[in-house]
Amino acid sequence: MERQPPAGRPPRLVSSLGLGQRCSEVTLDQERGLLAWRHPRRGGENCFVPTSEIIAVEESELNKKQRNTGKWHKLAKPHAFTVYYVKKARNHRWWCRDVTFWCVDENLCNQWTRALKELLEMQKCRPKRLLVYINPYGGKRQGKRIYEQKVAPLFSLASISTDVVITEHANHAKDNLFEVNINKYDGVVCVGGDGMFSEVMHGLIGRMQKDSGIDQNNPKAPLVQCNIRIGIIPAGSTDCVCYSTVGISDPVTSALHIIVGDSQPLDVSSVHHNNTFLKYSVSLLGYGFYGDILKDSEKKRWMGPMRYDYSGFKTFLSHHYYEGTISFQPAKHTLGSPRDKDSCRTGCYICKESEQQLAEKQKKCGLKNEEDEEEWKVIKGKFLAINAVNMSCACPRSPKGLSPAAHLADGSADLILVRKCSRFDFLRHLFRNTNRDDQFDFSFVDVYRVKSFQFTSKLSEDNGSNVADIGKKRFGQFCRDHPACCCNIADSTWNCDGETLDSSAIEVRVHCQLMKLFARGIEENCKDEAAYSHSSIEHLL
Repeated sequence: MERQPPAGRPPRLVSSLGLGQRCSEVTLDQERGLLAWRHPRRGGENCFVPTSEIIAVEESELNKKQRNTGKWHKLAKPHAFTVYYVKKARNHRWWCRDVTFWCVDENLCNQWTRALKELLEMQKCRPKRLLVYINPYGGKRQGKRIYEQKVAPLFSLASISTDVVITEHANHAKDNLFEVNINKYDGVVCVGGDGMFSEVMHGLIGRMQKDSGIDQNNPKAPLVQCNIRIGIIPAGSTDCVCYSTVGISDPVTSALHIIVGDSQPLDVSSVHHNNTFLKYSVSLLGYGFYGDILKDSEKKRWMGPMRYDYSGFKTFLSHHYYEGTISFQPAKHTLGSPRDKDSCRTGCYICKESEQQLAEKQKKCGLKNEEDEEEWKVIKGKFLAINAVNMSCACPRSPKGLSPAAHLADGSADLILVRKCSRFDFLRHLFRNTNRDDQFDFSFVDVYRVKSFQFTSKLSEDNGSNVADIGKKRFGQFCRDHPACCCNIADSTWNCDGETLDSSAIEVRVHCQLMKLFARGIEENCKDEAAYSHSSIEHLL
């Protein structure tokens, strides 16, 4: 029986509907966007679903068992509808669940179906058409199977149309994005690992700059933001970007974030050498240890994902260090610090405030003037590792990442300098990346929050690198933290989101919120959300 809300109350639809073999009071609060019901079993447990997390609503029929039991032979034909929704589980995992309600009044059933579908139509952030790129060779070569069996059925359920491209060679997706009519899509989805995401990201950003007449080779050019969101279906050897923005590497969870239309802005770093564009980076720029691992592992691709463990152990034993000069501009517009205990989470206050302060500052004095006026700090020394991260770089092996307090969209990167030390001390530092101890709490480790930086190796300086000349003119006398001693002659390689860079001398600049993902950042403890929502439901029902 439907109840009309009292005058002055928010519009609500309240009915006694069948659920299984029993009846349940079901409430749809259209103003608060909440569907709630009491489960007839489980002790009358309160169940609730925000309408923003309802995937689809369909008219349905009860199964034969339900229709042939109890009182069905005495009643008219029942009318039913099924609600498919997001069910949140532990460790940020999402499932697609469904619940079927029924009643004998066809008009009431239609009223519920119509009301729920109207609320779904109001979710304007949801994609209707997607361009999907699948890497069939990445990771364990399961990308195509994962998409067809786990993702495609969910997209179909949510009435999302897709154009699917199976990539056949390196940069296939990147090149294709320069040719397709990108405006007819609400988003681009990549099925693969971090390498596949990087390819799609380069294609989208490059396409946007080309259409806007921006020269990517100019390191000081203000880049145009990408309004088209990227969705990541993890299916690779490493899924760092997905893990750091969603909290788990799970294809179903990522697909559901895409369906509900989540949006997470993301900082992107541009990497240049001598006024020539090299790459974009969103996770790790690593020189020394992580660069050497990548360089060695590329020769052993036949080993599969195990090559990273082998090359990592081999690189650790070699214990190479590299001498060079790094200069950087501190990110004074940000509110946080790399040593903070608070991590970047959904609706991050620090990201919002930092972006606003940076925008106001650039509007006031302009990007070029601001960079010329800001102070630069210079450090010269011998380093085992130089890492710059735009996000925590969390993954299953390192749940808190290389920089736990790094933010996704505050316009800065965390620059981590690991100076020459003993193997034992370096091992202690690496081990802390896998536990809860502070990996920066060592005398040989420094961390800075920066908005741009330059690096020149000792070998490049000796060879008269342009970047080094610019640095010497700008900064004059360099500080020396250690006495001169013998050091390695060869250069390391920069690891740029899992791809090698040819040049060791680079110039890096962080572009605040240059792109957006189908994600919402890592959510807070689900128990806290459940307690809050439980009290809300008690009030509602």
